[in-house]
This record gives sequence, structure tokens and C-alpha cells, in this order.
Amino acid sequence: MHKARSIFTWAIVSLCVFVLITLPVNLQTQLIASITVVTIMAMIKILKGEGTWRLIALAFGTAVVLRYAYWRTTSTLPPVNQLENFIPGLLLYLAEMYSIAMLALSLFIVATPLPSRRQRPVKEERFPHVDVFVPSYNEDAHLLGNTLAAAKAMDYPAEKLHVWLLDDGGTLQKRNSSKLLEAQAAIARHNELKQLCEALSVNYLTRDRNEHAKAGNLNSGMQHSTGELIAVFDADHAPARDFLRETVGYFDDDPKLFLVQTPHFFINPDPLERNLRTFDRMPSENEMFYGIIQRGLDKWNAAFFCGSAAVLSRRALQSTNGFSGISITEDCETALALHSAGWNSIYVDKPLIAGLQPATFASFIGQRSRWAQGMMQILRFRFPLLKRGLSIPQRLCYMSSTLFWLFPFPRTIFLFAPLFYLFFDLEIFAASGGEFLAYTLAYMLVNLMMQNYLYGAFRWPWISELYEYVQTVHLLPAVISVMLNPRKPTFKVTAKDESIAVSRLSEISRPFFVIFAVQIIALAITIYRIYAEPYKADVTLVVGGWNLVNLIMAGCALGVVSERGEQRAASRRVRVNRRCEFGVSGKWHTASIEDVSVHGARLHVFNKQLDPMTIGAEGEIRFRPHGRADLETLPLVIRNMEQDGDIMAVGCRYIPKSALDHRLIADLIFANSDQWAQFQESRRRNPGLIRGTIWFLGLAFYQTSRGLIYFFRSMRPEREAQQMAKATS
Repeated sequence: MHKARSIFTWAIVSLCVFVLITLPVNLQTQLIASITVVTIMAMIKILKGEGTWRLIALAFGTAVVLRYAYWRTTSTLPPVNQLENFIPGLLLYLAEMYSIAMLALSLFIVATPLPSRRQRPVKEERFPHVDVFVPSYNEDAHLLGNTLAAAKAMDYPAEKLHVWLLDDGGTLQKRNSSKLLEAQAAIARHNELKQLCEALSVNYLTRDRNEHAKAGNLNSGMQHSTGELIAVFDADHAPARDFLRETVGYFDDDPKLFLVQTPHFFINPDPLERNLRTFDRMPSENEMFYGIIQRGLDKWNAAFFCGSAAVLSRRALQSTNGFSGISITEDCETALALHSAGWNSIYVDKPLIAGLQPATFASFIGQRSRWAQGMMQILRFRFPLLKRGLSIPQRLCYMSSTLFWLFPFPRTIFLFAPLFYLFFDLEIFAASGGEFLAYTLAYMLVNLMMQNYLYGAFRWPWISELYEYVQTVHLLPAVISVMLNPRKPTFKVTAKDESIAVSRLSEISRPFFVIFAVQIIALAITIYRIYAEPYKADVTLVVGGWNLVNLIMAGCALGVVSERGEQRAASRRVRVNRRCEFGVSGKWHTASIEDVSVHGARLHVFNKQLDPMTIGAEGEIRFRPHGRADLETLPLVIRNMEQDGDIMAVGCRYIPKSALDHRLIADLIFANSDQWAQFQESRRRNPGLIRGTIWFLGLAFYQTSRGLIYFFRSMRPEREAQQMAKATS
């Protein structure tokens, strides 16, 4: 009876919504209705309405979006017999419908995400054996030493913690390569990492052949280990001391649990954050996914494995023959297989690892291309919507995660659509200026407001659009390539710990300047057509305004691809404030460690009786590591000094000489997980739609000018070389 009543209620509500969406009204009524909805949503936001009020605001916004979709479908498509208008018009329509479908999936997933889970410490009487896998391919020993030392130092019974370095860069296949240099490099790497692992009491494992990339490497680790649980960390993802204590306990609560996933926190900015200088004041791109979307997926038992910072059940993995390797995104594919087999996952929203992001724009695009191609492979080979064993919500969640990576197609269409009218006078959108205000502008405003409702402090206005635009130019051919040949892509390791010594344009920046130039020309044509064709001024203003938005976005992107020169771009400094003793020239002085990075530390030394020091001199610091009673010593070299009253600020670089030194470096940087959460919270504030838009416009103006300056500077050496060639010819 109750089920029948629910179906009846759903049918009545659906009928009312359908009538509302399809109700024929005049343009004035539609405009009034749009203004009313925007006003109501704004008032609820200003009054900070949460819970039911938040859902009411989203419902009003959804009504406007659906009304727009109906109007676009029934009233705006060009006639079929005008193919030159109809084909680009249809492409634009499909791009908009894709955006609306993705908004619908986002609403389903994150309208009411799960709150962050309460702490679930592991029971003292039950500590399961845990194998920690650190898969590696081409990372250097210094980076691996810090990660392995941090993993070894986790607060967990030593006899039940087994750390494994899974080295795919020193396989027998590589050591026996017919290419002499490659073989010698692999042999040297193999020997160096074996010695490092012996010194750190870590298991070193390589294999005969590099088969099935990271998935094959992890499966090789499973064959040589026996732990009940498996923790996975990327080579540049170092765990905090409490990682296992915060995650392992959940497996006692659910025998069908296969995954506990935690966020990926990064101590360095990505290229967009570094080049735009937003890292310390604006949430990172990944925080929208880990702060909101994963919690939304968790609500539907669809939080998936992200390749690192996770603990998995060996029993669950063995039930599906280990890590899946058909796609190059083995993490999501593995989670899909296990979810469809009836296993469960949970997401713990607390940063418990710190890693490194790509520092250069080219590496960033390479990483995103792999993600996009891997998700397209999952869509092609696993097609989540029809995957047996998944619940309907899980199917929708996985479809959202995979379909998202089709964004280069609609982004490209949105970029070039106004140019069809401005350059070729094609009418691909049959509407007047008044209809645009009543329908399209209202839809755009409501869409922005809904995004602000959903992601708020985790994603500032227009930033997602900028990220998608800068990726679209290079991801579009990558996605097309995998669609044409889904088995072609191969796993490529993202470059770690890069630095940029000299300011320069990215080597893949040229298309952005070409697009910017085309849009400048389109702006000039817009101004000309307004005066030359006043009878079309309303439509020309609308299309020209659309192109202006694209121009602002393209201009801001010029700053993204203008790489700032910073010697330690991969090394953000983290405040620690720990007391220590500083030794130099045989004397010890009272000091404090103010901040640290993966490369060095900054000290405050009480220098009332401090002898003069020289840059380049070796010294050492003595401090007490977490969980230890004795002081231990870390060697350093002095890089710079600055006098401040009785305090000497000393910048130092680590010079690790033993495995113990890597343990101390890891203790300084990675031991305390609370510092990551505090840093994230310091950036999470919602500027609102109006202030956020004004801020973005200022950012775009400055970055456009900076990008053009970099461009003209890059042209100067070429011109000088040409002049010199002429002079000597």
C-alpha cells in the first residue's frame, strides 16, 4: 500500500512538473518568472538557508533549467533544410544538453552529500597485518626515500606493518635491454634502491617484465605478500603517522568493505595555481572532488579508488583477480569491478597524505590526458550504466565520473559557436535578443548560482570553466584518439618534483595565443557589425557578449601557460614551529624550525653569540622526532641568511647521508596530518557569485597582460638571432 502511494505521489508531482515546464507563456511572463526565481535563490543564499531551504533553491533552479531545455528543443533549432545553419546549430544544442545532463547528475550526487565521517580508531586488541605498496617507475631515490621513511614511521605495530617498494624501473626486462644506456640506468637504479630499502628495513620487489603497467606492478606485490589489508601510496604520496590508525578500523565494521579512500592533499601548487599565484588563498582544483564529490559518491556507496592514499581488502581484491588493468586508470576500474561484485567502499574526508602535483603545464596536461583516456576506456569496455551488479545510484555515479571527461567536446563548441555568426553570418540559434534575456541569460545565471550552492567554498566562480578551457585544447585530440582506437593509450608516469629555473612560455602554449588572436578579431568584427547592421544589433550584441566571455577566459589562460621561474616550484614551505638545536663549526645554538619543504628548512637561530657563518657551510639540526624520546641529528647545508635583531633567519637544504636522515626529513614534513586540514580550511571561503566574478575579471585582465608580455619576450631572441644571421651572411 505504501509503495503504491509513493508511486502515485511521484506520478502526480512529475505531471505537475511537466505541465509547468511545457506551459506556453509570452515573453514578458517568462522574463518575470525568471527574475522571480533568480531573486528567490539569491535571497535564500544571502540568508544562508541550509537543509530544506537549500533543496528548495535547487528545485527552483532546476525548474528554470528544464524550462530552458524545453524551449531550446522546441523553438530555437534552425530548419533542417538549411544544413549550413542546422549542423552547427545541432552541435551547439547537443553541447548544451550534455551540460544540462551533467548538472542533473551533479545534483543527484552532491545535493545532500554525506557529512564527514566520525573518527573510527582501530581497536587496540586487533591490528591486522598491513602490506604497504609504493609502486615506482622512474622516481629518484631521494623522493622515494622520504615516502618509504614516512610509510615505515606510521604509528602501527612494527611486526604487523610491511612496507614494499614495487620498482618497475629496475625490472629484469629493463636491465637486459638491448639499449646500453637504458640497461645501465636500470642496473644502477636497481642497486641504489635495493640499498635504500635495506637501510630503511623495507622490502624491495621488482619483476621480470613491465606488463600491465601499474596494475601489473600492484598484482605482483600481491603475489609476494600476505597481509590482510593493502595500503597503496604513490611514490610522491607520503603518509602521516596516523594514516593506518584512522583507516584500518572501518574494516572491522563491515565484512564486505573493500576500500577506505582518503583525500589526495598536495603540498605544491599545480601549474594554474602557481602561475596565477592562487595556491595560498583559493581552494585547489582537487578539493571540489575530494571535499564534495567523493562525499556525495560515498552516500550512494560509490566512492571509488583513486590510485593512492587508500586501504583495500586483500580478500576483496582476490575475489576479482586483483587490480584491473584493461584501462590505464586501473584505480577506478578496480573499484567498478568490486562494487559490481557486491563489495562496499567508504570515504574518510581527512587529508592523511601529502603529495606532489605536476609543476609544468605540459606535465599537467599529460596527467589529465591519461585520466581522460582511461575514463573513456572504462566507458567503452565496462559501460557502467549497463554493468551487472551495480545499483541504479551506483550506475549514475560511475556514468557521471566517466562522462565528465567528454567536456572537451562541448567546451570546443561553446568556444567557436559565436564565431559562426560573427565570421560567416550563420544563424545557429534561432532567437531574438529578448528571448535570450528571458531564457538563456536566466539559465546561465541560475546555473552559476546552482554551482555555487553545490560547491560553495570548494570552488570559486569561473575557476572550473578556466580549468576545463586550458585542458580542452590538448585533451580534445587525446579523447578523440582513444575513441577511435580504445586500446592504443599506454600508461605514462607523471613527472614528479619538477622545477622551472627560468620564466618562459610553456612548450605547448602556442594554440592558446592563436585562439586569443582569433577572438580579438571577432571582437573587432562585433563592433563593426553593430554599426554597419543596426537592424541586427540585438543579436550581434548577444553573440558578441558571448565571444567576450570566451575572450576573457582565453586571456586568463595566457597567464596559465606563462610559466613563472622558481627554483623550487615543487616545494611549498609548511609552517611547523618546532624547537631544535642548530650546530655549525662545532658549536650548538638554541633555534627553532619555522617551516620546512621537501628540499629544506628555514631556521630561527638565537645569534647573540653566533659566530659569522658562510653560505655553503655544512651544519646540522638536532630535534626530537614524533613518538621518540631521544634527540636525533639531520645534516644540512646553509643556503641563505638574514639578520632580524637577535634572531638570524637561516635557510638550509637537507643533505641526507643515511636512511635515518630520510626518516627525519619525513618526520619534519609528513608526520602531522592536522597541518594539512588546517591549511585547507584556511582557503575554504565562499566569495559569492558577484564578488567572485569581479575577482576573476581582475585576475583575467592581469594574466592577459602578463601572458602577452611573456609572448613578446619569447619573440625577442628569435628576432635577434635572425638579425645576427643577416648581419653575418
